[in-house]
Amino acid sequence: MAARKKSEEPSINVDEVLTDEELKAVANESEPAERKVKPEDGPRTVVVAEDEAVNRMDLVAMLEDNGYEVVGQAANGEEAVELTRKYRPDVVCMDVKMPRMDGIAAAGIICDENIAPVVMLTAFSQTDLVKKATGAGAMAYVTKPYEESKLLPTLEVAMGRFAEINDLLDNVERSERKLKETTDQLKETEEKLKKAEDTLEERKLVDRAKGLLMDKADFSEQGAFRWIQKTSMDQRIPKKRLAQAIIAKYGDSKPSDSGER
Repeated sequence: MAARKKSEEPSINVDEVLTDEELKAVANESEPAERKVKPEDGPRTVVVAEDEAVNRMDLVAMLEDNGYEVVGQAANGEEAVELTRKYRPDVVCMDVKMPRMDGIAAAGIICDENIAPVVMLTAFSQTDLVKKATGAGAMAYVTKPYEESKLLPTLEVAMGRFAEINDLLDNVERSERKLKETTDQLKETEEKLKKAEDTLEERKLVDRAKGLLMDKADFSEQGAFRWIQKTSMDQRIPKKRLAQAIIAKYGDSKPSDSGER
């Protein structure tokens, strides 16, 4: 029997071979790995500094219940600074009143080192205390008792401000680097221009001195140039100064010689 032509081969319905679920599985397997698995940002990390253990536990539980990861817990300002330096969290919750080092002093150190944004926690709402906290570099403050509706948005605002400030600082640093590069390039160009001007001035003086030697001392053009070059090297005198000396000796006599003629 003759072979069946390719055009006469029976058509196959894919739905009869693979189910919808099997087709989806094959489609997923055919995608690159990076498209199938999309990395997600990890939880926000927090260092909590609160000297009262009960308040600290409540605050930690509140943060963890809302998806934050508490990477360090401190009972005083010194511990807060050490933990912040160690873990470099996304944000620090800092109580104001703490032993050994108060929260405002600790916040000042953390902010000076630009490690993380600090949100102050206080039972007081006096204006002077808020001013001290913000003056130390704290991004925001929350009064006790802590409420999710106030604390969580404040943390996000603080982290956002911190990111904006660092972006601004990065832009300033880049601008300063560009300005320095431009200034250095300008200085280099000015030095090259000055060198070119000096070279041009020297060449003019040497040409004039060469002409005077040809006119006054019967040098040939090549001989005058060689004499200037050799004398400059042997006597370690710059060509410019040597040419000026030749011009001073022979150049002034030229007008009087013309008058005698």
